[in-house]
Amino acid sequence: MITDAQNKHFDIAIVGGGMVGASLACALADTGLLIGLFDQTRFEPDKLPCINSQPLFDPRVSAIAPASQRFLSDLGVWEISQTVRVSPYTDMTVWDAEGTGSIHFSAADIHEECLGHIVENSAIVLGLYERLRQHTNVSLLSPLTVISFERLTDDPPGSVKIVTSDGKACIATLLIGADGPGSRIRQLANFQTREWDYQHQAIVTTVRTEKPHQATALQRFMGTGPLAFLPLLDSTAPEGEQQHYCSIVWSNVPDQAEALLQLDDQNFAARLAAAIEHRLGDIEWVDRRLSFPLRQRHVSDYVQPNIALVGDAAHTIHPLAGQGVNLGFSDARTLADLIHAALRRNRPFGEYSVLRAYERARKGQNLGMMGVMEGFKRLFADDALYARWLRNAGMSGLDRLGFLKHRLMRQAMGLHRTESRR
Repeated sequence: MITDAQNKHFDIAIVGGGMVGASLACALADTGLLIGLFDQTRFEPDKLPCINSQPLFDPRVSAIAPASQRFLSDLGVWEISQTVRVSPYTDMTVWDAEGTGSIHFSAADIHEECLGHIVENSAIVLGLYERLRQHTNVSLLSPLTVISFERLTDDPPGSVKIVTSDGKACIATLLIGADGPGSRIRQLANFQTREWDYQHQAIVTTVRTEKPHQATALQRFMGTGPLAFLPLLDSTAPEGEQQHYCSIVWSNVPDQAEALLQLDDQNFAARLAAAIEHRLGDIEWVDRRLSFPLRQRHVSDYVQPNIALVGDAAHTIHPLAGQGVNLGFSDARTLADLIHAALRRNRPFGEYSVLRAYERARKGQNLGMMGVMEGFKRLFADDALYARWLRNAGMSGLDRLGFLKHRLMRQAMGLHRTESRR
Protein backbone atom coordinates (compact mmCIF):
# COMPACT_ATOMS: atom_id res chain seq x y z
CA MET A 1 0.00 0.00 0.00
CA ILE A 2 1.37 3.38 -1.04
CA THR A 3 0.64 6.29 1.32
CA ASP A 4 0.84 9.22 -1.05
CA ALA A 5 -0.40 10.25 -4.48
CA GLN A 6 2.40 8.81 -6.59
CA ASN A 7 -0.22 7.99 -9.20
CA LYS A 8 -2.08 10.78 -10.98
CA HIS A 9 -4.37 8.30 -12.69
CA PHE A 10 -6.29 5.60 -10.85
CA ASP A 11 -8.42 2.90 -12.38
CA ILE A 12 -10.70 3.08 -9.36
CA ALA A 13 -10.95 5.86 -6.77
CA ILE A 14 -12.75 4.85 -3.57
CA VAL A 15 -13.74 7.77 -1.36
CA GLY A 16 -14.20 6.65 2.23
CA GLY A 17 -11.69 4.43 4.01
CA GLY A 18 -13.98 2.95 6.64
CA MET A 19 -15.03 -0.68 6.87
CA VAL A 20 -17.02 -0.80 3.61
CA GLY A 21 -14.65 1.29 1.48
CA ALA A 22 -11.54 -0.52 2.72
CA SER A 23 -13.18 -3.93 2.24
CA LEU A 24 -13.98 -3.00 -1.36
CA ALA A 25 -10.36 -1.94 -1.89
CA CYS A 26 -9.23 -5.30 -0.44
CA ALA A 27 -11.66 -7.21 -2.65
CA LEU A 28 -10.28 -5.46 -5.74
CA ALA A 29 -6.60 -5.44 -4.80
CA ASP A 30 -5.86 -8.74 -6.57
CA THR A 31 -7.06 -7.36 -9.92
CA GLY A 32 -3.85 -5.41 -10.45
CA LEU A 33 -5.90 -2.27 -11.07
CA LEU A 34 -4.52 0.97 -9.64
CA ILE A 35 -6.75 1.84 -6.70
CA GLY A 36 -6.81 5.10 -4.76
CA LEU A 37 -8.43 4.94 -1.32
CA PHE A 38 -9.24 8.46 -0.07
CA ASP A 39 -10.15 9.18 3.53
CA GLN A 40 -10.49 12.34 5.59
CA THR A 41 -8.77 10.72 8.60
CA ARG A 42 -5.20 9.51 8.69
CA PHE A 43 -4.90 5.81 9.52
CA GLU A 44 -2.87 5.51 12.72
CA PRO A 45 -2.99 1.91 13.98
CA ASP A 46 -1.36 2.69 17.33
CA LYS A 47 -4.27 4.97 18.19
CA LEU A 48 -7.06 2.51 17.37
CA PRO A 49 -9.28 1.85 20.42
CA CYS A 50 -9.00 -1.93 20.00
CA ILE A 51 -5.22 -1.63 20.42
CA ASN A 52 -4.84 1.29 22.78
CA SER A 53 -7.58 1.01 25.40
CA GLN A 54 -7.61 -2.53 26.73
CA PRO A 55 -9.56 -3.65 28.64
CA LEU A 56 -11.85 -0.85 27.54
CA PHE A 57 -13.57 -0.98 24.19
CA ASP A 58 -14.28 1.00 21.06
CA PRO A 59 -17.82 2.40 21.57
CA ARG A 60 -18.48 1.71 17.89
CA VAL A 61 -19.18 -1.99 17.41
CA SER A 62 -20.91 -4.02 14.71
CA ALA A 63 -22.87 -7.26 14.77
CA ILE A 64 -21.12 -9.22 12.02
CA ALA A 65 -23.36 -11.83 10.39
CA PRO A 66 -21.83 -15.13 9.20
CA ALA A 67 -22.12 -14.02 5.55
CA SER A 68 -20.03 -10.93 6.32
CA GLN A 69 -17.59 -13.06 8.31
CA ARG A 70 -17.08 -15.27 5.23
CA PHE A 71 -16.43 -12.18 3.11
CA LEU A 72 -13.84 -10.89 5.56
CA SER A 73 -12.30 -14.37 5.83
CA ASP A 74 -12.01 -14.59 2.06
CA LEU A 75 -10.13 -11.29 2.15
CA GLY A 76 -7.76 -12.59 4.84
CA VAL A 77 -9.05 -9.94 7.26
CA TRP A 78 -11.04 -11.96 9.78
CA GLU A 79 -8.03 -13.83 11.11
CA ILE A 80 -6.25 -10.53 11.80
CA SER A 81 -9.25 -9.02 13.59
CA GLN A 82 -9.55 -12.14 15.75
CA THR A 83 -6.07 -11.56 17.11
CA VAL A 84 -7.38 -8.38 18.75
CA ARG A 85 -10.75 -9.51 20.07
CA VAL A 86 -13.96 -10.82 18.57
CA SER A 87 -16.98 -11.83 20.64
CA PRO A 88 -19.24 -14.58 19.27
CA TYR A 89 -22.80 -14.63 20.49
CA THR A 90 -24.76 -17.86 20.52
CA ASP A 91 -28.17 -16.63 21.66
CA MET A 92 -30.47 -13.65 21.41
CA THR A 93 -33.51 -12.80 23.53
CA VAL A 94 -36.00 -10.16 22.39
CA TRP A 95 -39.02 -9.04 24.40
CA ASP A 96 -41.66 -6.34 24.63
CA ALA A 97 -41.68 -4.02 27.63
CA GLU A 98 -45.45 -3.55 27.33
CA GLY A 99 -46.54 -7.19 27.48
CA THR A 100 -45.51 -10.81 27.81
CA GLY A 101 -44.35 -11.51 24.27
CA SER A 102 -40.78 -12.69 23.79
CA ILE A 103 -38.69 -14.71 21.40
CA HIS A 104 -35.43 -16.57 21.87
CA PHE A 105 -32.97 -17.39 19.10
CA SER A 106 -30.26 -19.99 19.59
CA ALA A 107 -27.50 -21.01 17.20
CA ALA A 108 -27.76 -24.57 18.51
CA ASP A 109 -31.29 -24.83 17.11
CA ILE A 110 -29.96 -24.51 13.55
CA HIS A 111 -26.73 -26.42 14.22
CA GLU A 112 -24.47 -23.39 13.94
CA GLU A 113 -21.64 -22.42 16.27
CA CYS A 114 -22.95 -18.89 16.76
CA LEU A 115 -25.47 -16.37 15.46
CA GLY A 116 -22.74 -13.85 14.68
CA HIS A 117 -19.95 -11.85 16.27
CA ILE A 118 -19.84 -8.50 18.03
CA VAL A 119 -16.69 -6.80 16.79
CA GLU A 120 -15.25 -3.38 17.47
CA ASN A 121 -15.18 -1.40 14.24
CA SER A 122 -11.54 -0.52 14.82
CA ALA A 123 -10.61 -4.23 14.94
CA ILE A 124 -12.08 -4.74 11.47
CA VAL A 125 -10.39 -1.59 10.15
CA LEU A 126 -7.07 -2.83 11.56
CA GLY A 127 -7.43 -6.13 9.71
CA LEU A 128 -8.39 -4.42 6.46
CA TYR A 129 -5.43 -2.03 6.48
CA GLU A 130 -3.02 -4.78 7.42
CA ARG A 131 -4.13 -6.61 4.28
CA LEU A 132 -4.02 -3.48 2.13
CA ARG A 133 -0.41 -2.90 3.17
CA GLN A 134 0.51 -6.00 1.19
CA HIS A 135 -0.66 -4.55 -2.14
CA THR A 136 1.50 -2.01 -3.97
CA ASN A 137 -1.30 -1.20 -6.43
CA VAL A 138 -3.38 0.38 -3.64
CA SER A 139 -2.64 3.99 -2.60
CA LEU A 140 -3.97 5.40 0.65
CA LEU A 141 -4.52 9.14 0.39
CA SER A 142 -5.30 10.75 3.74
CA PRO A 143 -6.17 13.00 5.40
CA LEU A 144 -7.92 14.29 2.27
CA THR A 145 -11.42 15.33 1.32
CA VAL A 146 -12.79 15.32 -2.22
CA ILE A 147 -14.04 18.85 -2.82
CA SER A 148 -15.14 18.53 -6.44
CA PHE A 149 -15.08 16.33 -9.51
CA GLU A 150 -16.03 16.54 -13.17
CA ARG A 151 -16.55 14.00 -15.93
CA LEU A 152 -14.09 14.25 -18.78
CA THR A 153 -15.04 13.99 -22.43
CA ASP A 154 -11.40 13.62 -23.52
CA ASP A 155 -7.90 13.04 -22.11
CA PRO A 156 -8.98 10.29 -21.44
CA PRO A 157 -12.67 10.07 -22.35
CA GLY A 158 -15.10 8.43 -19.93
CA SER A 159 -13.10 9.33 -16.85
CA VAL A 160 -13.57 11.52 -13.76
CA LYS A 161 -11.25 14.31 -12.63
CA ILE A 162 -11.13 14.54 -8.84
CA VAL A 163 -9.93 17.61 -6.91
CA THR A 164 -8.96 17.12 -3.27
CA SER A 165 -8.61 19.42 -0.28
CA ASP A 166 -4.85 19.78 -0.80
CA GLY A 167 -5.52 21.46 -4.15
CA LYS A 168 -4.28 18.53 -6.20
CA ALA A 169 -6.16 16.66 -8.91
CA CYS A 170 -6.16 13.08 -10.17
CA ILE A 171 -8.13 11.11 -12.73
CA ALA A 172 -10.07 7.88 -12.22
CA THR A 173 -11.99 5.63 -14.57
CA LEU A 174 -14.48 4.72 -11.82
CA LEU A 175 -15.36 6.79 -8.74
CA ILE A 176 -16.95 4.96 -5.81
CA GLY A 177 -18.56 6.77 -2.90
CA ALA A 178 -18.13 4.79 0.33
CA ASP A 179 -18.06 7.90 2.51
CA GLY A 180 -20.93 7.18 4.86
CA PRO A 181 -24.32 8.73 5.63
CA GLY A 182 -23.18 12.30 4.89
CA SER A 183 -21.56 11.22 1.62
CA ARG A 184 -19.80 14.08 -0.16
CA ILE A 185 -19.79 12.09 -3.40
CA ARG A 186 -23.56 11.58 -3.22
CA GLN A 187 -24.05 15.30 -2.72
CA LEU A 188 -21.62 16.42 -5.44
CA ALA A 189 -23.17 14.04 -7.97
CA ASN A 190 -26.72 15.13 -7.03
CA PHE A 191 -28.02 11.64 -6.32
CA GLN A 192 -31.69 11.86 -5.35
CA THR A 193 -32.57 10.44 -1.94
CA ARG A 194 -35.66 9.53 0.02
CA GLU A 195 -35.08 10.03 3.73
CA TRP A 196 -36.77 10.75 7.00
CA ASP A 197 -35.80 11.47 10.56
CA TYR A 198 -36.87 8.95 13.19
CA GLN A 199 -36.89 11.70 15.83
CA HIS A 200 -34.72 9.43 17.97
CA GLN A 201 -31.20 9.58 19.35
CA ALA A 202 -29.08 6.45 19.82
CA ILE A 203 -26.92 6.41 22.94
CA VAL A 204 -23.92 4.07 22.72
CA THR A 205 -21.44 3.10 25.40
CA THR A 206 -19.76 0.14 27.05
CA VAL A 207 -20.79 -1.22 30.45
CA ARG A 208 -19.70 -3.87 32.89
CA THR A 209 -22.56 -5.89 34.35
CA GLU A 210 -22.88 -7.70 37.65
CA LYS A 211 -23.92 -10.96 35.99
CA PRO A 212 -22.07 -12.54 33.04
CA HIS A 213 -23.64 -12.05 29.62
CA GLN A 214 -23.38 -15.75 28.68
CA ALA A 215 -22.67 -14.84 25.02
CA THR A 216 -26.29 -13.71 24.71
CA ALA A 217 -27.55 -10.53 23.05
CA LEU A 218 -30.54 -8.88 24.73
CA GLN A 219 -33.02 -6.51 23.14
CA ARG A 220 -35.98 -4.92 24.89
CA PHE A 221 -38.55 -2.89 22.96
CA MET A 222 -39.99 0.08 24.84
CA GLY A 223 -42.37 2.79 23.76
CA THR A 224 -39.50 5.28 23.62
CA GLY A 225 -37.29 2.98 21.53
CA PRO A 226 -35.34 -0.30 21.67
CA LEU A 227 -32.48 -1.05 24.03
CA ALA A 228 -29.81 -3.61 23.06
CA PHE A 229 -27.07 -5.23 25.14
CA LEU A 230 -24.39 -6.80 22.92
CA PRO A 231 -21.84 -9.16 24.52
CA LEU A 232 -18.16 -8.22 24.33
CA LEU A 233 -14.99 -10.22 24.92
CA ASP A 234 -12.50 -8.95 27.48
CA SER A 235 -9.30 -10.50 26.15
CA THR A 236 -7.41 -9.48 29.31
CA ALA A 237 -9.55 -11.74 31.50
CA PRO A 238 -8.01 -15.07 32.58
CA GLU A 239 -8.96 -18.00 30.36
CA GLY A 240 -12.25 -19.55 31.43
CA GLU A 241 -13.38 -16.51 33.40
CA GLN A 242 -16.93 -15.38 32.76
CA GLN A 243 -17.46 -12.28 30.62
CA HIS A 244 -19.21 -9.16 31.92
CA TYR A 245 -18.69 -6.40 29.35
CA CYS A 246 -21.45 -5.35 26.94
CA SER A 247 -21.87 -2.68 24.32
CA ILE A 248 -25.22 -0.95 24.54
CA VAL A 249 -27.30 0.86 21.95
CA TRP A 250 -30.23 2.72 23.51
CA SER A 251 -32.62 4.44 21.13
CA ASN A 252 -34.70 7.16 22.75
CA VAL A 253 -36.76 10.23 21.98
CA PRO A 254 -34.55 13.37 21.94
CA ASP A 255 -35.59 14.95 25.23
CA GLN A 256 -35.20 11.72 27.17
CA ALA A 257 -31.93 10.91 25.41
CA GLU A 258 -30.56 14.31 26.37
CA ALA A 259 -31.66 13.79 29.98
CA LEU A 260 -29.90 10.41 30.07
CA LEU A 261 -26.72 11.94 28.68
CA GLN A 262 -26.74 14.57 31.44
CA LEU A 263 -26.92 12.00 34.25
CA ASP A 264 -23.81 11.12 36.20
CA ASP A 265 -22.52 7.57 35.74
CA GLN A 266 -24.14 6.19 38.88
CA ASN A 267 -27.62 7.43 38.02
CA PHE A 268 -27.29 6.47 34.36
CA ALA A 269 -26.25 2.96 35.41
CA ALA A 270 -29.31 2.68 37.65
CA ARG A 271 -31.63 3.83 34.85
CA LEU A 272 -30.00 1.46 32.40
CA ALA A 273 -30.25 -1.57 34.71
CA ALA A 274 -33.94 -0.83 35.25
CA ALA A 275 -34.52 -0.41 31.51
CA ILE A 276 -33.14 -3.89 30.80
CA GLU A 277 -35.17 -5.22 33.77
CA HIS A 278 -32.01 -6.16 35.68
CA ARG A 279 -31.49 -9.18 33.43
CA LEU A 280 -27.75 -8.81 34.04
CA GLY A 281 -27.98 -7.46 37.58
CA ASP A 282 -26.53 -4.07 38.43
CA ILE A 283 -24.45 -2.00 36.01
CA GLU A 284 -21.10 -1.80 37.77
CA TRP A 285 -19.24 0.51 35.38
CA VAL A 286 -20.11 2.82 32.48
CA ASP A 287 -17.72 4.16 29.84
CA ARG A 288 -18.14 7.55 28.17
CA ARG A 289 -21.45 7.98 26.34
CA LEU A 290 -21.87 9.01 22.73
CA SER A 291 -25.05 9.78 20.84
CA PHE A 292 -26.12 10.24 17.24
CA PRO A 293 -29.44 10.96 15.50
CA LEU A 294 -31.27 8.16 13.70
CA ARG A 295 -32.31 8.66 10.10
CA GLN A 296 -33.33 6.34 7.31
CA ARG A 297 -32.11 7.16 3.82
CA HIS A 298 -32.10 5.47 0.43
CA VAL A 299 -30.86 6.82 -2.89
CA SER A 300 -33.16 6.46 -5.89
CA ASP A 301 -30.26 5.17 -8.01
CA TYR A 302 -27.04 3.60 -6.78
CA VAL A 303 -25.08 4.46 -9.92
CA GLN A 304 -24.43 7.08 -12.56
CA PRO A 305 -21.97 6.89 -15.47
CA ASN A 306 -18.50 6.37 -13.89
CA ILE A 307 -19.89 6.60 -10.32
CA ALA A 308 -21.28 4.09 -7.81
CA LEU A 309 -22.36 4.38 -4.17
CA VAL A 310 -21.93 1.62 -1.58
CA GLY A 311 -22.83 1.15 2.07
CA ASP A 312 -24.22 4.05 4.09
CA ALA A 313 -23.55 6.43 1.20
CA ALA A 314 -26.39 4.63 -0.61
CA HIS A 315 -28.60 3.54 2.27
CA THR A 316 -28.87 3.90 6.03
CA ILE A 317 -31.09 1.77 8.21
CA HIS A 318 -32.37 1.74 11.79
CA PRO A 319 -29.76 -0.02 13.97
CA LEU A 320 -32.30 -2.18 15.83
CA ALA A 321 -31.27 -5.38 13.97
CA GLY A 322 -27.60 -4.54 13.44
CA GLN A 323 -27.83 -5.02 9.68
CA GLY A 324 -26.28 -1.75 8.45
CA VAL A 325 -22.65 -2.78 7.94
CA ASN A 326 -23.70 -6.25 6.76
CA LEU A 327 -25.63 -4.64 3.92
CA GLY A 328 -22.57 -2.52 3.15
CA PHE A 329 -20.30 -5.56 3.00
CA SER A 330 -22.77 -7.24 0.64
CA ASP A 331 -22.63 -4.13 -1.57
CA ALA A 332 -18.82 -4.27 -1.62
CA ARG A 333 -18.71 -7.98 -2.38
CA THR A 334 -21.28 -7.75 -5.17
CA LEU A 335 -19.60 -4.79 -6.88
CA ALA A 336 -16.16 -6.41 -6.59
CA ASP A 337 -17.47 -9.68 -8.05
CA LEU A 338 -18.99 -7.86 -11.02
CA ILE A 339 -15.78 -5.93 -11.69
CA HIS A 340 -13.82 -9.19 -11.54
CA ALA A 341 -16.28 -10.78 -13.98
CA ALA A 342 -15.96 -7.85 -16.39
CA LEU A 343 -12.16 -8.10 -16.34
CA ARG A 344 -12.29 -11.84 -17.04
CA ARG A 345 -14.43 -11.13 -20.10
CA ASN A 346 -12.19 -8.30 -21.27
CA ARG A 347 -15.00 -5.80 -20.83
CA PRO A 348 -14.47 -2.27 -19.49
CA PHE A 349 -14.89 -2.69 -15.72
CA GLY A 350 -16.36 0.80 -15.27
CA GLU A 351 -18.96 0.70 -18.01
CA TYR A 352 -22.49 1.63 -17.08
CA SER A 353 -23.92 -1.86 -17.71
CA VAL A 354 -21.60 -3.29 -15.03
CA LEU A 355 -22.68 -0.62 -12.56
CA ARG A 356 -26.35 -1.16 -13.36
CA ALA A 357 -25.92 -4.89 -12.72
CA TYR A 358 -24.59 -4.02 -9.27
CA GLU A 359 -27.60 -1.78 -8.60
CA ARG A 360 -30.06 -4.46 -9.71
CA ALA A 361 -28.38 -7.06 -7.52
CA ARG A 362 -28.37 -4.97 -4.36
CA LYS A 363 -31.27 -2.53 -4.48
CA GLY A 364 -34.06 -5.03 -3.92
CA GLN A 365 -32.33 -6.77 -1.02
CA ASN A 366 -31.47 -3.49 0.68
CA LEU A 367 -34.97 -2.11 0.27
CA GLY A 368 -36.44 -5.37 1.55
CA MET A 369 -34.38 -5.25 4.73
CA MET A 370 -35.14 -1.56 5.21
CA GLY A 371 -38.85 -2.26 4.84
CA VAL A 372 -38.76 -5.03 7.44
CA MET A 373 -36.87 -2.82 9.90
CA GLU A 374 -39.26 0.07 9.32
CA GLY A 375 -42.21 -2.24 9.96
CA PHE A 376 -40.68 -3.49 13.22
CA LYS A 377 -39.91 0.04 14.32
CA ARG A 378 -43.45 1.24 13.68
CA LEU A 379 -45.06 -1.81 15.27
CA PHE A 380 -43.08 -1.55 18.49
CA ALA A 381 -43.48 2.23 18.68
CA ASP A 382 -47.27 1.96 18.57
CA ASP A 383 -48.72 2.00 22.08
CA ALA A 384 -52.29 1.20 21.04
CA LEU A 385 -53.84 -1.85 22.69
CA TYR A 386 -54.30 -3.73 19.39
CA ALA A 387 -50.67 -3.12 18.46
CA ARG A 388 -49.41 -4.38 21.82
CA TRP A 389 -51.56 -7.50 21.46
CA LEU A 390 -50.39 -8.07 17.89
CA ARG A 391 -46.67 -7.84 18.61
CA ASN A 392 -46.85 -9.91 21.81
CA ALA A 393 -48.95 -12.60 20.18
CA GLY A 394 -46.70 -12.49 17.11
CA MET A 395 -43.46 -12.91 19.04
CA SER A 396 -44.83 -15.71 21.22
CA GLY A 397 -46.34 -17.42 18.19
CA LEU A 398 -43.15 -17.18 16.17
CA ASP A 399 -41.15 -18.53 19.11
CA ARG A 400 -43.27 -21.70 18.94
CA LEU A 401 -43.00 -22.08 15.15
CA GLY A 402 -39.59 -23.68 14.92
CA PHE A 403 -39.38 -23.95 11.12
CA LEU A 404 -40.33 -20.33 10.51
CA LYS A 405 -38.10 -19.03 13.30
CA HIS A 406 -35.14 -21.03 12.02
CA ARG A 407 -35.69 -19.73 8.50
CA LEU A 408 -35.76 -16.16 9.81
CA MET A 409 -32.51 -16.77 11.69
CA ARG A 410 -30.78 -18.11 8.60
CA GLN A 411 -31.93 -15.15 6.52
CA ALA A 412 -30.65 -12.64 9.10
CA MET A 413 -27.33 -14.52 9.19
CA GLY A 414 -27.05 -14.50 5.40
CA LEU A 415 -27.00 -18.30 5.29
CA HIS A 416 -29.82 -18.50 2.72
CA ARG A 417 -27.77 -16.86 -0.01
CA THR A 418 -25.60 -18.61 -2.52
CA GLU A 419 -22.71 -16.23 -2.92
CA SER A 420 -20.63 -16.03 -6.08
CA ARG A 421 -17.00 -17.13 -6.08
CA ARG A 422 -14.38 -15.40 -8.09
